Amino acid sequence: FFQKTLTAIKSWFTLFGWPKGQNPVSIPHSLRSDVCKVQMTISQDKVFIRNLSKDKGFCEMLFHLYGESLPGIAASQSLPRDPVERMLQLHWQHSALLSFLKSLGAYLPHVMPEFLLEPEDYKIWIKVKKERTVLKVSYIFSDKNMFVLEDSTFETMSKRAWTDVLLQIYKVFVLRRVSSHSKTDPSSLESMKNMPRIKREPLSSNIYSSYERKILTWLNNNYEKNRKIVWKDCQKGGVPPRRWIVNFDQDLLDGLVLAAQVAAYCPYLIATHFIRMYTSPRTYQQFLHNCLILVKAMHAVNLNIDIKV
Repeated sequence: FFQKTLTAIKSWFTLFGWPKGQNPVSIPHSLRSDVCKVQMTISQDKVFIRNLSKDKGFCEMLFHLYGESLPGIAASQSLPRDPVERMLQLHWQHSALLSFLKSLGAYLPHVMPEFLLEPEDYKIWIKVKKERTVLKVSYIFSDKNMFVLEDSTFETMSKRAWTDVLLQIYKVFVLRRVSSHSKTDPSSLESMKNMPRIKREPLSSNIYSSYERKILTWLNNNYEKNRKIVWKDCQKGGVPPRRWIVNFDQDLLDGLVLAAQVAAYCPYLIATHFIRMYTSPRTYQQFLHNCLILVKAMHAVNLNIDIKV
């Protein structure tokens, strides 16, 4: 499950996370090494200067997705050559990012700033933490959150931490743009009046944010409005039954809900694609058949976002 989630995240951020076209993302390696490191110490006697005209850093992605500057994070900066000072600056920067994301509604209580560091910087962090009294940097540490991880365990934790950070960045930077303003079609009022409503209040769900619930409302409205239009002449089950869409996994498995969304904006795909879907699928083959048609329809309108059937 986590591997599939990771693959989906890498695909989305590679395609849509950058201001100037696609840029491959590797989690966590490219993100850890690219966190605003305009000047990065490779060893104590060698300095590597990033070429900003070619390299796309993590901060560039943040600024692009958020739309403005982020507190505590600069578009370009020089990191200290001293390994300890560099680690402290990066640790503070990660702390600032996590605090800002949490202030916008991100759920990241399990992600510590040190989990976002490079492995070598993490080792320095452990050493400094143990010697914090001597180095007088105890203000950034807390004894109750002391985790000393082995190399392989740290890699696993770092990958999970960066995965969750990207998921929450998507939630609070991208989904926040979702608008609930829409014109109601009078012809659909009658069919919608008996439909259960999805509450949008912040505390009405401990699973989905208000932005995600707006999307669920959009899915419900489009499906109920279009199911009788899209499949009125369907020979493989007739018009599908009314349903209440409350999640983004089980309720979308048969392809019908997503097909109704696409048909709402591309009605010319109904006759060429969606009319051939099973409207009451029961078997794995029928589910696969529907999803094949949905993906082909996306490709027909050049919506090539690398979704696998």
